[in-house]
Formats: sequence, structure tokens, C-alpha cells
Amino acid sequence: MYVLFNQGNADGAAKKQVARPQRPTREEAEQAVRTLIAWAGDDPDREGLVDTPARVAKAYGELFGGYDQDANEQLARVFEEVGGYKDMILVRDIPFFSHCEHHMVPFIGKAHIAYYPNAGVVGLSKLARVVDVFSRRLQTQENLTAQIADAIEEALKPRGVAVLVEAEHQCMSMRGVQKQGVSTLTTQFTGVFDRDPTEQVRFMTMVRS
Repeated sequence: MYVLFNQGNADGAAKKQVARPQRPTREEAEQAVRTLIAWAGDDPDREGLVDTPARVAKAYGELFGGYDQDANEQLARVFEEVGGYKDMILVRDIPFFSHCEHHMVPFIGKAHIAYYPNAGVVGLSKLARVVDVFSRRLQTQENLTAQIADAIEEALKPRGVAVLVEAEHQCMSMRGVQKQGVSTLTTQFTGVFDRDPTEQVRFMTMVRS
């Protein structure tokens, strides 16, 4: 059985409905962890590991809680009384963690979000919550960046959105080439940020100042 959910894409295109398999039971999830422990070469019945499947299932509920959240709900309340403010709003250094959808290991970093308001603004904490909604899923950094920008664009209809995400990927530092300290930067621009390179420069300057 499959259920439908909305998901943006890395090209910044409109959201589309994607079929997702219905979740297994908690017991099935815990059994899968036991299988992985045994495949790794350890005994899932030894004292230190006997409760690990239950702990992992509980942890996954937290680490991937974004599947149960909707970014539109976080951005639903718009404040119109802003005293005529029309300049850039920037929230920078929003910490996040996510998991690479290719290897299911973490990538950890910061997101920086700016927009030019049109009809109103949202509470600053809501932008951080949007980052959490999308980061707490299996992701690529490119898709995460686009989804954050798309959600703000769709909800607020601002004059422009700018998103910069920088992160270190454990799938690169812990395995494969095993290069620690390497950062990956991705950006997404809409509206005035996309049309005017000077706005991009202003955004990057404010982020780095």
C-alpha cells in the first residue's frame, strides 16, 4: 500500500505528489535493525545490544520527524503590520542536521535564508522550523536547498528569496575518500535575487559579515 505526499525537487519546480510506501510496524523496524547488527558481524542478543533495536527505532522517529511535518503549516501565519518595511530580512547560521539519502549517514551544517517581503512577514523562528522540516528527511543538499526556497516562495510570495546551505557530509569524511573538514555550499535564488547579481552579492556579504 502506498500513501501520497508533496515533495519539491532540486530544480525548484512546483511540488508534485510522490507515492511513498506505507510505514512498516515498529516491530518490523526493530527486526530490521537486528538483521543489520547481525550483518555487521555482532550478536543482537548480547547484553549491550539487546535493547538497541528499540532505541534505534525511537531515534529514527526523531531524526526523520520531518516526514510528519508540513512546511506550509509553519509559514501559515503572516504578519502584515510591519511599518512599511520592505528591505531584506536575513536569518543566518541556522544549524541543522540531515541524512544523505545515498548512504544514510549524517551531513551537518548551517542554513542562511533571506527574503524581500511583499504582503507581510513570518516569525523568524518559522524559517528555522522550515529548515528542520526538510532536513529531517533523507536528503541531498541540493534538494534541501531548493525545498527551503520553494516553501518560502510559495507561502509568502515575496519579491525574492535567497538560500545558502553549507554542510560537511559524513559520507565523504567517514567512508569513501575519507576527507575531513570539506564543506559543500549550495544556493537557490528567486525573484530579485535571481534577476540582479548585485542582490546576490549583498546577500553573501551580509551572511559573511
